[in-house]
Amino acid sequence: MDTLNKISPYAHWLVRLSLAMTFLYHGPTKFPVADGLANMMGMPVFLIYLLAAAETIGGILILWGGVGPDWATRVAGAIFVIVMLGAIFMVHFQNGWNFMAGWGEGTNKMGGMEFQTLIAVIAFYFLTHGNRVND
Repeated sequence: MDTLNKISPYAHWLVRLSLAMTFLYHGPTKFPVADGLANMMGMPVFLIYLLAAAETIGGILILWGGVGPDWATRVAGAIFVIVMLGAIFMVHFQNGWNFMAGWGEGTNKMGGMEFQTLIAVIAFYFLTHGNRVND
């Protein structure tokens, strides 16, 4: 237990890095395909650019918050919660819980909301908890 207690203050980095890499992968890759995504999702293209910017900025802020200000962590958490709630209710909710639902059936159906819900809950933790690592 001593070893686990010693590394406990640094464990948040695993979650931060995972969130950051997820959004820093998906955010910037939306910029060059914004028109296609907008058409596919039936959204104005400016919303896709806004989404891409939010995901990219959130990814940067969650990393910066680990060594910088508490507000950076909380703002990143807020951004991710909003993005994931949008993804859940605009795309994934209609497909149920299972993220793999519909895959491999020759359809374009997006999966269920389990992955997005997990990210939203983790983001909500950072939003409400900020940089406190020992609570």
